[in-house]
Amino acid sequence: MASFIGRRLLQVIPVLLGVSLIVFFMVRLIPGDPAQLLLGQQATQEQVTALRAQLGLDRPIITQYLVFIGNAVTGDLGQSLNGRPVTTELLDRFPATLELTLAALFFAVFIGIPVGVIAAVRQYSWIDRLTSVVALTGVSMPIFWLALILVVVFTVNLQLLPFPGRLSSGTAIISITGMVIPDSILTGNMPGLWDGIKHLILPAVALGTIPMAVVTRMTRSSMLEVMNEDYIRTAHAKGVLPRRVIFKHALRNAMLPTVTVIGLQFGLLMGGAILTETIFGWNGVGQYALESVNRRDYASIQGVVLYGAFFFVLVNLIVDVLYAVLDPRVRY
Repeated sequence: MASFIGRRLLQVIPVLLGVSLIVFFMVRLIPGDPAQLLLGQQATQEQVTALRAQLGLDRPIITQYLVFIGNAVTGDLGQSLNGRPVTTELLDRFPATLELTLAALFFAVFIGIPVGVIAAVRQYSWIDRLTSVVALTGVSMPIFWLALILVVVFTVNLQLLPFPGRLSSGTAIISITGMVIPDSILTGNMPGLWDGIKHLILPAVALGTIPMAVVTRMTRSSMLEVMNEDYIRTAHAKGVLPRRVIFKHALRNAMLPTVTVIGLQFGLLMGGAILTETIFGWNGVGQYALESVNRRDYASIQGVVLYGAFFFVLVNLIVDVLYAVLDPRVRY
């Protein structure tokens, strides 16, 4: 197992190099000059030229890429146009995105797996058909539309949940991890904990609806496939309790493809919460990515994409390890 993990970690290097190469040249196709945008339309040509030289944008593009890769190896992703290191910006925003992603994934798994199991056990019943309709609707529903509907219903009309941001005005917590919920628990700040949970519900539901639908469909199809296996029929013939057959024999084997889906969804959520974070004013990496694109901040865009690629590869590695844990027949 250790050699397998080592090989997979080595595979991360060419993947990140490929991603960095693509994104580096792609961002330079975005219309607009970062120096001109930063200085404004009233700046003189001399001022723009001087700033371009200061940012290194006047160098040959190959030289710019080699400098970027050389610095990235040491953890330096460059300087954002707002004057702060990109690495620092990402580290500041990362806890907010991680907290939102974990909450969305918890919502997706907590709802998706039980509903998928029930739909498979009650195949062709009204529960199964309702589950298929809800799952298909969840997959097809755009995040921005669902987010706006949630805000209109639960914030504007019912006034049950706050919007936007991570905390209400006047609520303060002591930052330890950068995440509101853990920090509130660690410091015993119950009003902050309750306020943070209320702010987290709507964005977590909006972000987790599509993964929830995907997990439900995958769990149902995997359970149906496993429940038709001979060993399941043998277990029923031996008089094993149905609940034991479902949860001990069928669900464990059906979880293999579901774990893969959950891992891929986690990787996508970590790098793709742009719409949700923007709508809900969530100060995470997704919102930072949108801000970076708007101001043509090359270094920040490159840093955000590399961050997303790294987490996607890392999550895939964790999924492969979980395979071996869930299925002892898998050996590396």
